[in-house]
Amino acid sequence: MLRRCIMIFPQFSNMDVINKIRQKYDPLSNHVRPHITLVFPFLSNIEYIELKEHLEDTLASLDPFTLKLKDITPVKSFGNYLFLNICEGKSELTEIHNKLYTGILEEHHPQWLKVGSFYPHLTVGKIDNAEKYKFAIEETGAITDEFKTIVNRICVEIIDDNEDSLIEMEIELKGGI
Repeated sequence: MLRRCIMIFPQFSNMDVINKIRQKYDPLSNHVRPHITLVFPFLSNIEYIELKEHLEDTLASLDPFTLKLKDITPVKSFGNYLFLNICEGKSELTEIHNKLYTGILEEHHPQWLKVGSFYPHLTVGKIDNAEKYKFAIEETGAITDEFKTIVNRICVEIIDDNEDSLIEMEIELKGGI
C-alpha cells in the first residue's frame, strides 16, 4: 500500500518569505515543499497507470490559472495552524478538488470533508504550544507580502515512512489542447 497525496507546489518569486515562516513554525517544512493539498493523504493499492489516467481524464479540460495568496490566518480546526490565504484561484482549486474525488478516488474522500467544506490554503505553521502559537499569530500577522503565480501542473506525491515527499507524477493543465 502506498500513502499518497495530490497537491500543487506553487512557485513564487518571493518564496523565501514562506520558507522562513515554515522553517520556524511548520514541523513538515523539511519533509515537503510549500504546497496546496487537493486530495488529502490516503492509503491505496491504486496502480500508477490507473491514477495517471484518472488525473489526465479529470483535468483534461482545465486551463492553467492565476493563483494569488495573501494574509496569514490562525485556524484551530484540527490543531493550532497558520494558513496562508488564497485570494485568487480558490474556485479553480475547489473545482479540481471536487473532480479529483470522483471515480477511483471517491472512496478516499474523507468523511469530515464530505460534511464540511473544502478550504484551499497553504499551511505555513502548526504549533502545539499555546504560548508559541499566540506569538506566531502576532509575528505572522505583520506579514503583508502577496504571492502570485500561474498554476500549470498538479502533482502526486508518495509520503514515505519518514514523512518525506517523493514526487510520483506531474500532470500538466493544458485546457483540452
